[in-house]
Amino acid sequence: MTPPDRPAAETARFPERGSGSEALRIGTLLRTEAVGGALLVLLAVVGIVWANSAWASGYFWLRDLEVGYEPWHLRLTLGEWAADGLLAIFFFLVGLELKREFVAGDLRRARTAIVPVLAAAGGVAVPALFYTLVTLHDPALLQGWAIPTATDIAFAVAVLAIIGSHLPSALRIFLLTLAVVDDLIAIAIIAFFYTDSIALVPLLLGLVTIAVYGFLAQRYRQLLHLKPGAAWLILLPLGLIAWGFVHASGIHATIAGVLLGFTIPVRHRRRDRIPDTEPGLAEVFEHRFRPISTGFAVPVFAFFSAGVALGGLAGVGAALADPVTLGIVVALVLGKPVGIVLTTWLVTRARHIGLDPSVRWIDLIGVGMLAGIGFTVSLLVTELSFEVADAHHDHAKVAILLASVLAAALASAVLVARNRRYRLIERQAAIEADGDGVPDVYGAH
Repeated sequence: MTPPDRPAAETARFPERGSGSEALRIGTLLRTEAVGGALLVLLAVVGIVWANSAWASGYFWLRDLEVGYEPWHLRLTLGEWAADGLLAIFFFLVGLELKREFVAGDLRRARTAIVPVLAAAGGVAVPALFYTLVTLHDPALLQGWAIPTATDIAFAVAVLAIIGSHLPSALRIFLLTLAVVDDLIAIAIIAFFYTDSIALVPLLLGLVTIAVYGFLAQRYRQLLHLKPGAAWLILLPLGLIAWGFVHASGIHATIAGVLLGFTIPVRHRRRDRIPDTEPGLAEVFEHRFRPISTGFAVPVFAFFSAGVALGGLAGVGAALADPVTLGIVVALVLGKPVGIVLTTWLVTRARHIGLDPSVRWIDLIGVGMLAGIGFTVSLLVTELSFEVADAHHDHAKVAILLASVLAAALASAVLVARNRRYRLIERQAAIEADGDGVPDVYGAH
């Protein structure tokens, strides 16, 4: 009932229908690294707690609930829908980001790209080697070699955003480029090493659909830029069809997301007469769809993938005693920074490339530790490496969670101290500024 002192037309409702400013504010929040990482962690914790609570049966019933149309090979559990379907949205954005980096970003120039590219390769190879050395005695465990090779870009950048407000911008660029190339390598690993058999007809139909998708995105880029609804009406149905064909082919369906992202144009055409300062379609799409990925797709995937029944102290003890757990933890916490920093040192020495003057080696060690946060893609590779009924499957997930927490803690210990150091330098420069506002960097007055 409306209060007597307030007209019915002014009655407040929540949520307010058509509140554009509120939707805009929420979208902006979901695009920030810190909020995206927080949602990822929150849903993962909810999954773990629920899976080990008195109501655990409800969690596993929900995760294993099958929905979909069997004749189209789409009768999947909700957990599989999250890993194969929702995560394709995340990989679509990865494809957009990779395309932008190769066309207009740091990766378009070989000299500037070679250091983070090779550092990412070292950050993949060395953890795989460490894991292999730990589990070499049991060939059955070697199939998990790729689990500790991936860096969770959302989680790592979120931690850096929280603790590194005064760190050099060059350090963040290095981490972003490193993580983007890391994702590209992870995509290649999934495509080449985790595909048992390929059905050629669905694959060819999927590639044809992706080609049509790309043609329309290129041909009507201005329409898709100016009319957000056009992408939902034209490109989304084609993207879903392409995803379905790729899934039916036997290749992991997230690859469809990457390929679709690669087809989106980065630059404007001259005939469109749009200023170069205006963002291209790839950047526009990334801005539009980032909230869907960070606010829903990735957190839901984390919720279903991170839920592991630990089985009390005995279960935790069994997980910690498993060579798979030890191999993943050692690979992520130690192998990642060793691979990244050692490769960077070798490349800069061999190619006579200097680091950015604002960056020190201790900063790179901190970033290398931060790259040991292997969450989203590592959990996905775990699903592909071990059967759900296999104890190593759950132990690997425990290892990923443990290693990610350790890597984040160790990286924070280093980078928080460095952040404090850079804050003091900035403060000192401000104090020593001349009357014209220019810092006296030489200390002379």
